[in-house]
Amino acid sequence: MNEEIKKTILNKIKEYDKIIISRHFRPDGDAVGSTLGLQRILKASFPEKTILCVNEDYSDYVAFLGEEDTATDEDYKDALMIVVDTATEDRCSNKKVNLGKELIKIDHHVDIAPYGDISWVEDWRSSACEMIVDFYVTFKDELTITKEAALALYTGMVTDSGRFKYTETCGETLRMAAVLLDVGVDIVTLYARLYLEDFDYLKFQSYVYDHMKVSENGVAYVYVDKEMQEKFNLSHEQASNVVSMLSEIKGCIVWLAFIDNPDGTIRVRLRSRFVVVNKLAEKYGGGGHLCACGANVNSTEEMEALVKDADALVKDFKANNFYL
Repeated sequence: MNEEIKKTILNKIKEYDKIIISRHFRPDGDAVGSTLGLQRILKASFPEKTILCVNEDYSDYVAFLGEEDTATDEDYKDALMIVVDTATEDRCSNKKVNLGKELIKIDHHVDIAPYGDISWVEDWRSSACEMIVDFYVTFKDELTITKEAALALYTGMVTDSGRFKYTETCGETLRMAAVLLDVGVDIVTLYARLYLEDFDYLKFQSYVYDHMKVSENGVAYVYVDKEMQEKFNLSHEQASNVVSMLSEIKGCIVWLAFIDNPDGTIRVRLRSRFVVVNKLAEKYGGGGHLCACGANVNSTEEMEALVKDADALVKDFKANNFYL
């Protein structure tokens, strides 16, 4: 699939002596895994090249994958920039991406704001990591993958697919995951790092279930305000992951987490089962996948309006479809 664009990207990689790889800010496992995984593949394949992974923030959640790099303005001169898992250029965690000579976009989100000199977008993929594995498999006679690269890429695949439960998971997803397992990924240790929680965080989960709400037709939602974040000493990642706590409530097929940001805005994470919610996210200044996306609101009134709109979507879906 997309053989021509992948070949173009490989040829560009071969052409440049310096390559800088970046991702979106507030990174998740896929953003970190895809950039570090790609970097490690390229470093193993082209040891004579300078290949950096440069961003302005980081992730505590997947810090075990390793550190990223720093770069001077001189490093960007005549460099090839590759931005992965970033739908729009303004969400890139490296604000110097345009200092490079050329820019390649590799992404699995709906392409609502194209950018870059070369763009490879497959919005049906479960993760950007899946695309990077596919890139490796396409050119496995020319590229080398290491265990460290496989770990980073598998981490991104498993987290962005909800442990291979989300809609975008398909046979191709599992075939790409199998490639990484064959390289050698210790999934027992990985899952312990990803999913074991401190007891205090489990108490926070209990608090969330006590304070969440459910709309008339089945939208589960919770507001993670500043007070809640301070009470439980939550990182931004922990606060954002609250949305996953609401995903297994029978009858609730859309779930929302509203999270206070330091700048006074309210970040919204939207997730769903069966119901398409990305258009709703776009209405509130966001976007993303059909059933997993983000948005922003500026007041409790806008929060209430978003919940009302989501409830209408659920009502319509249940009236016209079979659901569990």
